[in-house]
Amino acid sequence: MTSASHPSRRQVMLALPAATAMVYSGSGFGQTGPIKFGGTLPLTGGNASIGKVAQATMQLWLDDVNKRGGLLGRKVELVIYDDQTNPTLTPGLFTKLLDIDKVDMLVGTGTNLIAPAMPLVIERKKLMMGNLALGLNDQFKYDKYFQMMAYGPNGKDELARGFFEVAAKLTPRPQTVALVGADSEFANNALEGARNHAKRLGFRVVYDKSYPPNQVDFSSVVRAIAAVKPDLIFAGSYVADSSGLIRAAAEIKLKATMFGGAMVGLQVAALKQQLSGVINGLVNYELYLPEPSMQFPGIKEMIARYRAATAGQGLDALGFYVPPTTYAQMQVLEQAITATKSLKDDVLAEHIHKTTFKTVAGDVKFGPGGEWAEPRILMTQFQKVNGKELGQFDQPGTQVILYPEKFKSGNIITPYPIGG
Repeated sequence: MTSASHPSRRQVMLALPAATAMVYSGSGFGQTGPIKFGGTLPLTGGNASIGKVAQATMQLWLDDVNKRGGLLGRKVELVIYDDQTNPTLTPGLFTKLLDIDKVDMLVGTGTNLIAPAMPLVIERKKLMMGNLALGLNDQFKYDKYFQMMAYGPNGKDELARGFFEVAAKLTPRPQTVALVGADSEFANNALEGARNHAKRLGFRVVYDKSYPPNQVDFSSVVRAIAAVKPDLIFAGSYVADSSGLIRAAAEIKLKATMFGGAMVGLQVAALKQQLSGVINGLVNYELYLPEPSMQFPGIKEMIARYRAATAGQGLDALGFYVPPTTYAQMQVLEQAITATKSLKDDVLAEHIHKTTFKTVAGDVKFGPGGEWAEPRILMTQFQKVNGKELGQFDQPGTQVILYPEKFKSGNIITPYPIGG
């Protein structure tokens, strides 16, 4: 992301047919050629809000690494193409990165956007450091693929695990569960995991239905769920339908022991604010929260810098969801290159497989498939949201961590809605 306040550090250049690469670099280095990190991000299209946040965070890391003298005594550059949230574009863009831009390291974001480029990555025997990708390497089993979202080795089960583990410890113990979600890849994966956990822990499924991805009115969906009176309601949803489900639940005064699960959108500032009047009691996944149990070295400072750099740009104003794993994504590569003094993909992959990395997202150790060896998808509950003021989400107790036990910062309050 360019900035008029630092024109000497960044420049937009290298116009290419059908795509423009944004090359970000530093200054004050010798004549040795730069080390290039290259990848694609969804800077336009449906996932642009995520891509632009990742871009801004990568720029923070780039500024930091070049201020420290670069890597191996060389300046570092970041070459990013806009994949337009279009998976059909990524194979061609990664070909350009490798054949024209001659990048040294590959990075990417998003399951659907990285997957089409993987055959090329594997053919070229390149290391890929991804982020926000669910179970991508299950099909490829490629030894030089790694990714920074903390799903762990059994990714499809992890978004739902915490919800059901928390429910299983309640007294009296819930008996029934309703499963609902969009008929789309992410939601279907989340619901598959929910079914597995419901069966494993002995919850009886009394409702299990999907709705079209373009669903707008959720009143009928929520009324159908209310009619079977489930103890638990697990939802797999994207931003618009997360909002629609929660608003419809408030409108009909839906009651349950627990409601939430794998609802995308509630991790960012805009939706937390928009739903502030109806969000208390909702249980949902997160990747990071500023609770006392998650004060990793450097995380508070990085988020503060992200907020300052993106102020007024219409991006996520909190920076809890994408920035920690994005910055850590780049930190792992930086630390591996520094430790091995090498840019060779095989050497770096071997080192990454056997090393625990210190990052702003905490300690990271990768398992054989390139996922985190130990999953860390948080299950949380909104408890003290009061009004739309964003500062409250920096305060402990506003949204507490229920699971995993290692990061737990509060106890669940039931039933849903709190005080309803």
